[in-house]
Amino acid sequence: MMVRIAFYAPLKPPDHPVPSGDRRMARLFIDALRGAGHQPVLASRLRSYDGSGNPERQARLAASGARCAARLLRRFHAAPEAAPQLWFTYHLYHKAPDWLGPAVTTALRIPYVAAEASFAPKQANAGWAQGHQAVEHALRRADAVIGLNPADRACVLPLLRRPDCWMALKPFLDTAAYRPREHSIEGPPRLIAAAMMRSGDKLASYRLLAAAMARLVDLPWSLEVVGDGPARPEVAQALAPLGSRVRWAGSLAPPAVAERLAAADVFVWPAINEAFGMALLEAQASGLPVVAGRVGGVGEIVTHEATGLLVPPGDVIAFATAVRRLLLDPGRCVAFGAAAWRKARREHDITKAAACLGDLVTALGRKRAA
Repeated sequence: MMVRIAFYAPLKPPDHPVPSGDRRMARLFIDALRGAGHQPVLASRLRSYDGSGNPERQARLAASGARCAARLLRRFHAAPEAAPQLWFTYHLYHKAPDWLGPAVTTALRIPYVAAEASFAPKQANAGWAQGHQAVEHALRRADAVIGLNPADRACVLPLLRRPDCWMALKPFLDTAAYRPREHSIEGPPRLIAAAMMRSGDKLASYRLLAAAMARLVDLPWSLEVVGDGPARPEVAQALAPLGSRVRWAGSLAPPAVAERLAAADVFVWPAINEAFGMALLEAQASGLPVVAGRVGGVGEIVTHEATGLLVPPGDVIAFATAVRRLLLDPGRCVAFGAAAWRKARREHDITKAAACLGDLVTALGRKRAA
């Protein structure tokens, strides 16, 4: 049965002009739901993000959310044949809660599904207290929560109606859009990193990468950097000591990123405080071994000592040591890359995600119909 789905991404709508891993994952969820035979439609472009922990801003966003939910309900009541049969919210947390879904689904008596939801008890009395409470309310309302990052499970599960409301799903993409490396490592190894350049954790990762690579200048290698953003000057400053070893690709469209990955030998990214990292999955789908920080759900993508090397988060020396291991062992790089390519297609392809999501949505749709 085909289910009409109201799709909402409170952090960033899937058609937002600024690229990011979050936007990419939202689009992939829409593609997977369509691939499963359902009909997702963007419900709203309202962004609920508050980056500063400002209670006044959160109150304004909550009020905007209430007005938006009321408008949606008026529209759905006026045209019931177009009303959703299920609501799907992608990525909600205390800085970007869902002010729409719980209200709309309660009024329409339809299932509420959340994907990549996180809950941080330490925010209960902090600047994001209102957003924190909204996330708790949404999770208690949810009929299902899809977890891409296993680290979220411990805090989310106690809020759910039943333990089986949690459904683990590995991060996914269209692996057919990436071709594997078709070369062995000859000449200086070509390292690559791909990430937005913004302040906070991304900039911290770039700085750690620069510090680690500075410990490896006794070896031959080059580093291509794919990405751009407001922190470009700070990133350039951090990598400046590496001189001509660094090649700047700028911001690229997905097909061009795939081409650059296929031409590289090793993907390197510290992944400070990342949930899982779409760029890591793209690298693995391109048959690249990865060196990354062992944080969040990165271990769901990169298997240590099988498809790459994981190191303690924020450890410059450990990161440099892991990269050195691969630089000195081309055979291991090739073996890791081949295993990464197989794992991506076996565990992370969009067709597998579509099947899981399709089963979930169909089951919830039938339950409502009954």
